[in-house]
Amino acid sequence: MSDYEEATDSYKVTASELRQFVERIERLDQEKADLAEQQKEVFSELKGRGYDVKVVRTLIRLRKRDKDDIAEEEAVLEMYKEALGMA
Repeated sequence: MSDYEEATDSYKVTASELRQFVERIERLDQEKADLAEQQKEVFSELKGRGYDVKVVRTLIRLRKRDKDDIAEEEAVLEMYKEALGMA
């Protein structure tokens, strides 16, 4: 096999592998878009039922965090509010 044939075969394998990666990423992007659309629908339903979407988004963010981090942040917030006469 000549150097040209080896290079061509190597290129074909690399191109095939690259195409597979790109197609996987494209499928994942489509799945992500589908999930985002489903989330929009849930938030629309939530809003339609009278819930405050902004507050629910905050709750979701808080549920992802460590409870000790949240407690520490809330303590600092209270301290700052007291310092500003907002407590």
